[in-house]
Order: sequence, then structure tokens, then C-alpha cells
Amino acid sequence: MKRDNIFVKPIEKHFEFDEQVAAVFDDMIERSVPFYRQNIELIVNLLLRRIKKEMHIVDLGSSTGSMLIELARRCSEDVTFTGIDNASAMVELAQKKAKAFDIKVDFICGDILKVDFSGADIILSNYTLQFIRPIVRKDAVQKIYDSLNSGGMFICSEKVLMQNSWLNKQIIDIYYDYKQQQGYSKSEIMQKREALENVLIPYTIEENFLMFKSCGFKSCETIFQWGNFVTMAAFKS
Repeated sequence: MKRDNIFVKPIEKHFEFDEQVAAVFDDMIERSVPFYRQNIELIVNLLLRRIKKEMHIVDLGSSTGSMLIELARRCSEDVTFTGIDNASAMVELAQKKAKAFDIKVDFICGDILKVDFSGADIILSNYTLQFIRPIVRKDAVQKIYDSLNSGGMFICSEKVLMQNSWLNKQIIDIYYDYKQQQGYSKSEIMQKREALENVLIPYTIEENFLMFKSCGFKSCETIFQWGNFVTMAAFKS
């Protein structure tokens, strides 16, 4: 796994999922998202209890494919796995990983607002919605809802804001302390923060749930949270 040192040098552009990021993404996300592996394990175990024969599982913003490959590797049922990401470098790396593990997962490069993924039974979206512009974010969630079969489940991990401004600042400061413990310098942390400004736009948990329910989801639950990182599950009746 190549180590993430992208922000050691001064930034020259806003954050984007290009070849440089794809090359270090696995290290970046494990060192940047608290309890990332444990959360993936929780999601995989939950899905393994729900998956049935001939289901279709879609991962939106599948990045390097780690989630779907791990799920497909441990799933004994005959199901279809599809990963969709708009970064070609991510898709190419995911395809190489799937081939190396001899895992059958279809990774597609495309915009989730344009690609057809209707007929899905489970849709995943890990740290993806936060990168979709707020003006069209609800459209993306509406498409997710409409693309799910009856009884379908949507699992979404997001970075979130706290409603209380004092608490929000403290949690952010604690998170930056965490990143330093993972080996990132203060300079790297600030560089990335600047690069993500107006690119990653988080909502509160309440705003996410309101958006989900306004699109038709009847039941929304939080299944994991560490500070400002949350995993939510929503169900289509």
C-alpha cells in the first residue's frame, strides 16, 4: 500500500480523485477515517445477513473497490456486484484488484446521476454524497430510492456537521488530533482542509435523514458513529 504524502508539498488545485489520489487512496482513507476497517467489517457482516440469491448490490463511489471486493469474497450466494465511480483512475485500480483476487465484480466509470443502476436490492454509498453538489444531492438520493427494489436498503457513510457550533469545533479539533496520531503533520492537515473547501460539503445527520425521508425512505437509522463520521441505513418499504 503506497503511503499518502500528497499534501506534504503546497497544494496547486482543489481536491480531486485523480491518478495521484487513486495511487494512495487506500492508505489515505484508512489514516483519515477513524475506525474505517471496523466500520467496513460492520457493514459487510450486516449485508451478509441480508443478501439472498440473485440480488443486485451496487456501490456508488466505489473508489478502489475494497468494500465490494471484500463483500464478494465472503458472500456464498449467487449475486451481482456493481461498482460505479466517476474517476477512471479509481475504476482501473478496482478492476486490477478484482482480477488479482479473482473476484467477479463489475466496475463502471460514470456519473451516478447518469448511469442506470435500477433494479438494485442494496445500494452502498461510502463518503460519496458529501462530494455531490448540494443543488443536485437530493436528485442523487431520489435516484437511489427510485433505483431500489421494494424492500431495498441504502447504506450511506458520511462526514457530518454537529448542530451545536461549539461541539462541532471541538469534534473537528479532536479529529485533527487523531490525524496527527496517524502520522499527518499539521501542515498536511491544513493543506488538505484547504483543498477540500467547497468540494466536500457535509450535512448534519438530521439534514441527511430529512433528505432521505423526503425522497421516500420510511425508516432511517444510525448504525455507526465516531465524532463527525457516521454510517446510516435507510429502507424502502
